[in-house]
Amino acid sequence: MSSPRHRLAPARGRTGADTPVKAACEVLGRRRQGPYWVLSFAAREIAERARPGQFVEIAVDAPHSLLRRPFSIAGVSRQGVAAGTVDVVFDAHGPGTAWLSTVATHDVLDIVGPLGTPFPLPQRKVNCLLIGGGYGSAPLFYLGEKLVAQGLRVDMIVGAATEDRILGTIEAKRLSATVTFTTDDGSYGTRGRVTDVLADTVAATGAGVVYACGPNPMLRAVSEGCVELGVPVQVAVEELMGCGIGACFTCVMPLRGRDGEVTMRRTCIEGPVFNGARIAWDETRVRLGPTVEDEPDEPPARPTDAELWGER
Repeated sequence: MSSPRHRLAPARGRTGADTPVKAACEVLGRRRQGPYWVLSFAAREIAERARPGQFVEIAVDAPHSLLRRPFSIAGVSRQGVAAGTVDVVFDAHGPGTAWLSTVATHDVLDIVGPLGTPFPLPQRKVNCLLIGGGYGSAPLFYLGEKLVAQGLRVDMIVGAATEDRILGTIEAKRLSATVTFTTDDGSYGTRGRVTDVLADTVAATGAGVVYACGPNPMLRAVSEGCVELGVPVQVAVEELMGCGIGACFTCVMPLRGRDGEVTMRRTCIEGPVFNGARIAWDETRVRLGPTVEDEPDEPPARPTDAELWGER
């Protein structure tokens, strides 16, 4: 039972168009992209309903893998000969994803989606900074295409531990007005973490909102850095989502309201996209990430959350 300060928020209702579907999806292709795998499958209904930030759950046939595996939607195609396809990107680091890396063209996968809440799009003209870590960058390219189509400027920071784990260098350069790459070992771009260049990039690009996706320690550091800079931030968190439909409560995240009360939200239903400034990071399993030491003398006035999107 949750404590008085940690009550579970009721799930928001779904409209017909938001209702996920369960489908038998034919694998159209599987390819390597550096150390990662890109999987494409035919899923017309999922593609028609999907929005950036949402995910799918895929059933895997591997030892000790009773539960589905969640994967962020990296892209969809709704037009042309590839209409009705969905792409996901993953790293084969366990029995479930290792099995998925072996599927062949024309194999059929049992998939549920789209699940979760999407990234909210700005309702006013604002420059957007997208920050990705590792293969967590994948859904940001999908988001970036939507933002550019809306006439908004997009800049990116893409980071990873090493050069080979940077995802989508060509896509980032094509999509963004500017892109900064960081690696922990300095093998590509700037040596360090994405937060090491956050303050300078916000100042140089005039970013009025930040979107981020990647490991939760990175998201914590980005969120705390954005709070210091006075920039609204939306993050797609990574949590263990055993069921994907809000039944098992394994993926709850603590969000702090304006009154200071912490409410537990299910990542698979109310997330995975949350207002990063609202997450009570000290009450999560996420250990403290790197801090941002750069502080502007006088942060410029920026749009409030209410001006950009409805409060979450």
